[in-house]
Amino acid sequence: MAKHARDAEFTEYVASRSGWLRKVAYLLCGDWHRADDLVQECATKLYVNWSRAGRVENLDGYARRVLVNTFLAEQRSPWWRRTTRTATTADIASVAADLDVRLDLHKALAALPPRQRATVVLRYYCDLTVDQTADAMSCSSGNVKSQTSRALTTLRTTLSPRPDNAERTS
Repeated sequence: MAKHARDAEFTEYVASRSGWLRKVAYLLCGDWHRADDLVQECATKLYVNWSRAGRVENLDGYARRVLVNTFLAEQRSPWWRRTTRTATTADIASVAADLDVRLDLHKALAALPPRQRATVVLRYYCDLTVDQTADAMSCSSGNVKSQTSRALTTLRTTLSPRPDNAERTS
């Protein structure tokens, strides 16, 4: 394939899927600016390996795997551990019907460890099976199940309503 045609194919793919990749990246990292950086790095890696990516059966799956691996690698890097972010108000892309619930969910999701967050995003946002998630994360199905179970337990605990003392009956 000629370089021009290859570049045009890559540009068309990234233009059509960048919104979706950005949403997945945001759910992984919880910050729109960082999500943009993750998508940019993912797109760069896709471009460098476009000849390989163009031959895969499921290009979205390949791109998602690159994105997740980029996120997880960043979490392990010394740079990420050295820079500490202060708590800020979450960026809101759109107004939701129940904004408080949405913000609570984003906050709870952001509090999960990176691998647990990745399993929840891949399983429930990207709607992948356990085996597909294991493939995307380069781990075993058992690992996905245990990470997902721990994450859901933490999310249930964090998001469960706490009864007010005034509402308690004797």
